[in-house]
Amino acid sequence: MMLAAAILGVFAITSAGLVAVTYDNTKQQIAANHRAALIASLHELIAPEQHDNDLYSDTITVQSKELLGTAKPVTVYRARKHGMPVAAILASVAPDGYSGSINLLVAIYYDGRIAGVRVTEHKETPGLGDLIEVGKSDWINNFRGKSPSNPDAHGWHVRKDGGIFDQFTGATITPRAVVKAVNNTLRYFETNKQALFAPAISQEIQNGG
Repeated sequence: MMLAAAILGVFAITSAGLVAVTYDNTKQQIAANHRAALIASLHELIAPEQHDNDLYSDTITVQSKELLGTAKPVTVYRARKHGMPVAAILASVAPDGYSGSINLLVAIYYDGRIAGVRVTEHKETPGLGDLIEVGKSDWINNFRGKSPSNPDAHGWHVRKDGGIFDQFTGATITPRAVVKAVNNTLRYFETNKQALFAPAISQEIQNGG
C-alpha cells in the first residue's frame, strides 16, 4: 500500500514538473511569436530601412479617451534614424464600430502625413464591415499621405456624410468609425508631437488630447 502511494507520489511530482517545463517553454515561444508578428505589422507601415532604432522597445504609453478611443493606456511605437524622429505608430481604437471596438495601428510621419493604417482586431460583419482589413480590400490604404489639412475638416468623413472616403455598400457605420478614429489620432499626434518623441525611454502623457 505504502509502495503504491510512493509510486503515485513520484508520478504526480514528475508530471507536475513536466507540465511546468512545457508551460514555461510554450510561454516563451508564444511571447517570441507575438513579438515577431507585431514587428512584422509595424514594418508594414514603417519599412526597416526607414529607421535604425528598435521599434519594439522604443515606446511610450499615452492616454486620451476622447482622441484615442479608449481610457486604457495606448502604446506609441517611435521610429528614429540617426537619433532624429521619423514616425510614430499609435495603437488607437475606433470605439463605435458596428459590432464593437476596432483596434488600429496608425503610423504618422513626423511632418504629420499618414504613413499607413492597419486594423489589428475587430468583430465586424464578414463580407461587409471586414473590408477594412488590408487582406480583404484596398480601402484602408486610402489614408496614406493624408494629414490634418489634406483633406480639410469637411473631408474627414465618408462620402455619405459629405467627406471624401468611400463607405461600403450596406455597411456605412464601420468605415465611418474608422475615418473618425484615424482623424482623431492625427489630432492627438499634432497636439502632442514634441512630447511623443521626447528622449525618455518610458513616460506617460496623461490626457494629452
